Amino acid sequence: MENENERTNFIWDAIDEDLREGRAQQVHTRFPPEPNGYPHIGHCKALVTDFGTAEKYGGLCNLRFDDTNPAKEDTEYAEAIKTDIEWLGFHWTGGLYYASDYYQRLYDIAEDFILRGLAYVDELTSDEMREYRGTLTSPGKNSPWRDRPIEENLSLFRRMKAGEFPEGRYILRAKIDMASPNMNMRDPAMYRILYKEHWRTGNTWCIYPMYDFAHPLSDAFEGITYSLCSLEFEDHRPLYDWFVEKAGFRAGDGKGYFGPRQIEFARLNITRTVMSKRHLRRLVEEGFVNGWDDPRMPTLTAMRRRGYPGSAIRAFVEQVGLAKADSTVDVRMLDACVRDAVGDSAPRVMAVLNPVKVVLTNVPDDWTDTLPMENHPDHPEMGEREVTISKEIWIEKEDFEEDPPKKFFRLKPEGEVRLKGAYIIKCVSVAHAPDGSIDHIECSVDLDSRSGSEGANRKVKGTIHWVNARDCASFEARLYDQLMTEAWDTASAEEKKDVTAFVNPNSLEIVNGYCEHTLVNAKVGDTFQFLRMGYFCKDKDSTAEKSVYNRVVSLKDGYKPEK
Repeated sequence: MENENERTNFIWDAIDEDLREGRAQQVHTRFPPEPNGYPHIGHCKALVTDFGTAEKYGGLCNLRFDDTNPAKEDTEYAEAIKTDIEWLGFHWTGGLYYASDYYQRLYDIAEDFILRGLAYVDELTSDEMREYRGTLTSPGKNSPWRDRPIEENLSLFRRMKAGEFPEGRYILRAKIDMASPNMNMRDPAMYRILYKEHWRTGNTWCIYPMYDFAHPLSDAFEGITYSLCSLEFEDHRPLYDWFVEKAGFRAGDGKGYFGPRQIEFARLNITRTVMSKRHLRRLVEEGFVNGWDDPRMPTLTAMRRRGYPGSAIRAFVEQVGLAKADSTVDVRMLDACVRDAVGDSAPRVMAVLNPVKVVLTNVPDDWTDTLPMENHPDHPEMGEREVTISKEIWIEKEDFEEDPPKKFFRLKPEGEVRLKGAYIIKCVSVAHAPDGSIDHIECSVDLDSRSGSEGANRKVKGTIHWVNARDCASFEARLYDQLMTEAWDTASAEEKKDVTAFVNPNSLEIVNGYCEHTLVNAKVGDTFQFLRMGYFCKDKDSTAEKSVYNRVVSLKDGYKPEK
């Protein structure tokens, strides 16, 4: 396996060169989420890259909330983001910050830009601004108010701050180049009027900085050396650099702080997975899922509830790696990482999801036995537990066939199987209900074949799991498939506007089964391997009367990573 210290990528190569050439003296990154929704798996690539790069170089990583739009932001989302970061095993070693901490400083810089002729107050309507902006193939044209006198711009901006105008009446724009081939450089907005109460600053402000203005300057205020972000921000880089340079954060002599350097990488795209907060919010609000933490959702809070370990998410992102070109990863790769993470630590137990009763006919009604069971085949240090067996047991319906196909090595008429960790049984008859379904299966038990005894050496081809019908607990199993259909992957951007049209109607199956009685004492979040059934995690919906278990991931899916 490749040594972790030898692994590299184009971002780390660039940082290495900067450090060698003296363009940077330290590595200081930041993760800058907007607190307007719950983080999803798509955000993890930036998160792991920001925090992981700081860890690699012994540097610092800030957590900064870019809270510049009070219309969509909330404390709930900020707290969820902090929880998710810590669940992934990271911490903001450089400190916790908010763009709103810098509102006064940003305002002062905006005034300075006005005084230096780098910004002006515009009064074009939003429709007029789109018209004046031009297209990708034709230049924009200057606003009639672009050359407004500096004194008038400053007065209007201050009156905007004082709340003298309605929303949409004025906007502050940077004066750059309306003929630039980069649309982002065509006099972008810096401030707008917005009468919304901010979740941190209340009603102190009625003008708010735009993201493209506040974001790079917040990086500069914090001494960030590397702004690592996804490719969607590549076209914004010239604007990012323009604001940083014009605000005076580039050391002209090559010494001291040269300001943050933006480096972009490809986004994380996964098959059958929605990567848009807007789409996810619609699925929540219209009831297609049961909240942001519904285990079918790609949000981190949902994955944590389902039973994914944070280490699995980190391993997945690291395996995907960093590239400059967008690509789509098979969702089964994520499943494989989860399977690897839980497989080593999850105790093994027996549970029957679709039960059919077996009655052992050649033992007394009060017959019982207590059997030792290993908790993990590869970890004897995890110890053993005691499991009881009685005259009546539950097995899986799929483990019995009255008219079996060839090479069916589970239970069948006159056939024998071994009960996991227990005895060999033989089917002698089948009792049917009035409707023709199987009521129960009658079997004889070979008492000399008990596991651990001399008779245990007798071989049969099949082994099945089971649960003592007289000493078990009922539970609800929630079996998950992908939330989106396969058609989502090939749909056009226009088709994807109606995300609800691609929801998989079979993304959740609920079954009721029986499990070992000891699972009643499991805590919410505890994960087990239900033998032959998959990995399951106890859900928060569990009650004293009934446990609820989410299937975390199946035991295997045939996924083979590309070499």
